[in-house]
Amino acid sequence: MARMKFLCDADRCIECNACVTACKNEHDVPWGINRRRVVTINDGKPGERSVSMACMHCTDAPCMAVCPVSCFYNTADGVVLHSKDLCIGCGYCFYACPFGAPQYPRIGNFGSRGKMDKCTYCAGGPEPDGTMIQYEKYGNDRLVDGKLPLCAEMCSTKALLAGDGDIIAQIYKERVIARGYGSGAWAWTTAYGAGIKV
Repeated sequence: MARMKFLCDADRCIECNACVTACKNEHDVPWGINRRRVVTINDGKPGERSVSMACMHCTDAPCMAVCPVSCFYNTADGVVLHSKDLCIGCGYCFYACPFGAPQYPRIGNFGSRGKMDKCTYCAGGPEPDGTMIQYEKYGNDRLVDGKLPLCAEMCSTKALLAGDGDIIAQIYKERVIARGYGSGAWAWTTAYGAGIKV
C-alpha cells in the first residue's frame, strides 16, 4: 500500500504562497488557521530558502502518541487524521508536533481554544465521504476522487510534491542528480563567475 507523503524542494520554492491560498480556498479554512504556511529561512540574505510546511503525516506521529483522548488515527494510505468530535482542545498535540501543524481557532487556556484543526492531506475526516458535515469539519476529500492535495497541484514550480513516498523520493533524487550542487550546479558559473568554488 502507498504511504502518502509531502516533500518541499527548497531549491524550487519561490515563496508565492499559492499552496497556502489553495488550501484555504479549497477547504474553507476559518480565519486565523493556516493548515499550510511558507517558512523562509535567512530572509533577504544569501542562502535564503523557503519551505512549504504543514502536517507531514508522520509514520510514528508524536501528536497521536500524546493525545489523551485518542482523536488521531492513520488511514490505510498513512495519512494522519483526527476526529473533531473527540478533540478536547488540550493542546498536547500542538506542543508535541515538530512542524507546528495543529492549529486552534482561538487563543486561550486549556480547553477554551476550540477544536484542533490541521492538514488532512485533502482526505476529509471520519464522517462519510462527500457529505456536507465532512466538508464543514474537514474540507473536501480529494483522495477519494483519486486526486492529490490541491496545495501540491497548485505549486507553479512543482517544489511541493505529494503522493506515494517512494515515488516522491525517486523524483527528488533525480532532481538532485540533474542539478548537482556547488560549483557543479547548473548555471553556477553564469551566476557566480568561473573563479568561485565551493
